Amino acid sequence: MLEEMDTQNSTTELAKGCAHPEMLYLPETVRDWPWTRMINPYYKEVAHESSVWLKSLEPFKERSQYAFDICDFGRLAALAYPFASREDLRTAADLMSVFFAIDEYTDVEPQQVVKEMTGVIIDAVRNPTKPRPEGEVVLGEITRQFWVRAEKTATPEAAKHFVDTFADYLDSVVIQAGDRDQNRIRTAEEYFETRSNNIGTRPSFAIGELHLSIPDYVFYHPTIKELEFLSSCLVALDNDIVSYSKEQALGDDRHNIITVVMHQFNLTLPEAMNWASERHKKFQDQFLDGLRNVPAWGKDIDDQIAVYIEHLGGWPRANYCWHFESGRYFGSKGLEIQKTRYVPLYPKRNRVTHLHKEDIDIPIVDCL
Repeated sequence: MLEEMDTQNSTTELAKGCAHPEMLYLPETVRDWPWTRMINPYYKEVAHESSVWLKSLEPFKERSQYAFDICDFGRLAALAYPFASREDLRTAADLMSVFFAIDEYTDVEPQQVVKEMTGVIIDAVRNPTKPRPEGEVVLGEITRQFWVRAEKTATPEAAKHFVDTFADYLDSVVIQAGDRDQNRIRTAEEYFETRSNNIGTRPSFAIGELHLSIPDYVFYHPTIKELEFLSSCLVALDNDIVSYSKEQALGDDRHNIITVVMHQFNLTLPEAMNWASERHKKFQDQFLDGLRNVPAWGKDIDDQIAVYIEHLGGWPRANYCWHFESGRYFGSKGLEIQKTRYVPLYPKRNRVTHLHKEDIDIPIVDCL
């Protein structure tokens, strides 16, 4: 099906003969999305380099590191930045690992601890030459090393935009932790406002402009911000649709749109999936309509903003493809599920939440 794709990693503990009482149908949300699948030719070598770098900092114990590795975050970067230089792709691959390491570390912590962790992380970005203190959470050094490398190739405008959007992302992670502490489930509209930040797309979009010099009055124009919001919502919806089975099994689905609309509108699971698919189509239409409203600022800026918008359009397709090509949500069955559209509703399991930091337990999907 995908000639350039290497064979997926499979786990050594593959669950065999496990009968699940319910199968969940996944709507094909990007069937008509005009951006097609592409992958950066530097994918394999850069993904390997980035993985070796992260492991050298020892953020996880062996089993959890294995579960992290089969997610293939370098592939996500290569799909999202198909035309990036080798250097910029390395920055993108490192950032994907930064995001998901933050996700794993903060998902099991109360809001106050998450606030302390995110404070360390943003300080590392704002002060990348400052040595990190002994005994500090490793996320600080991971982020510092990432940004030291990234900043070397970033224009001043791109660097500023990344730091600003990354700070917003970290703030939203703290908000999510507060919701988790209070067992709060937001309304759908509240969800989109929060999720458009904590899905991590806005800092990721900024990586797509590392070589560009987009002035603030263009970058923060309402039309550009609306396109960013819509692209982020498309990514979030697809993420929530494919991750729901895993997240509900682990009891980590409060910030999933499927849970949100089932709770808010008293929907069944199939009805909630249909709601998410219809909202996805609405956001697609709004994004494509919004492209017609992008102002003209002169050839130099227009050419640069066109490159930036390509990243906004490409991310939903890249994200969608990665869901099935990696082991993050479907283990070794991703390509099969992409064809059949059916995923088992994994049985409930108690995730080990008393382990923290490098001892964190990252579940392997094939073992659910």
